[in-house]
Amino acid sequence: MTITKRPTFASFKKKALQNEEVLKEYNSLKPLFTLKKQMVTARISKKLTQDEIAKKIGTSKSNISRLESLNNSYMPNLATLIKYADALGMKLDIGLR
Repeated sequence: MTITKRPTFASFKKKALQNEEVLKEYNSLKPLFTLKKQMVTARISKKLTQDEIAKKIGTSKSNISRLESLNNSYMPNLATLIKYADALGMKLDIGLR
């Protein structure tokens, strides 16, 4: 019996990013995904659940879930990001480079 190896995500990503259009889209979303990862990491490090952060901000858990989700390109507004950071006892740092 021959076992067929499925491609890994890393090999799929490498191949996909060779396409200029895919690379352009990937690069345009990278800052948003980086921010979302930072948000989740910060919330977890503060030992808060999505429900707890939602209550601090005055919204629903589902809104926090959507805000943190890497599966969509939902763009949070600045006021929401500031509230999220404040609820964590942190400051939002935005800049241009």
